[in-house]
Parts: sequence; C-alpha cells; structure tokens
Amino acid sequence: MTLSTPLAVVQAQLDAYNAKDLEALLATYAPDAEQYTLHGERLARGHDEMRARFQQRFAEPDLHARLLSRTVMGSVVVDYELITRNFPEGLGTVEMLCVYEVRDQRIHKASFALGEKRMHAQAGASHHE
Repeated sequence: MTLSTPLAVVQAQLDAYNAKDLEALLATYAPDAEQYTLHGERLARGHDEMRARFQQRFAEPDLHARLLSRTVMGSVVVDYELITRNFPEGLGTVEMLCVYEVRDQRIHKASFALGEKRMHAQAGASHHE
C-alpha cells in the first residue's frame, strides 16, 4: 500500500473499517501500533491484539462510521465520527473522537474518546449470532 499523506492513510483506515475489511484495516497500522482511550488505558498493541478487537466489532451487522469532521495538522489526523453499533441492548449510535498519529505511511498511535450513546427508538430488533 502506498498512501502518500496522513490524510490518505486515515481515510483508507475509515474505508476499510466501513467495508469490514480486516486485512486492509490492519495494513493502515504499523505492526507495533498502539490504541488507547484518550489520556487513558491501552486498548491494543500490535496487529494480533487489534485483529481480535476488530473481529469482534466487525461481527456487528449494522456497524458503520460516519465522518462528521476531520482536522489534519502535520502527521496528526483528528476525526469526529458518529458510529452506528449493535449494542447488547439494541441498535444505537455513539460519538467518537479519533486522534491518529501517522509516521512512515502507517498509523502508529490512535486514541479514542467516546461520547454520548444514543439508542434507536425500535428496541425490539432481532439479535444476530
């Protein structure tokens, strides 16, 4: 993969996420990349730990990230997204702020801040295995 700018790398990551293409998603991250909650705990380090996190998330049939805004400053890309999720209690959305640090055409560190979770009105949706 040849992605020339931090913006292109992060966009490729978002496209792969929405396509649920695990290998394309991992290809946008450095092999030793780390994911964190913003100012907090490490969520994953390296492709193996990230693969497990994304496989679980990709099992959600309605998963989708809608980009609301993006700011690029040098090697840092900040996305504000609205994520549609299949929560245990039903279909809903959650706001997310994603801060990506890109070096050598790969994401090396990503931090995520979760906003308010909103459940959709129809709580009686069928459950998927």
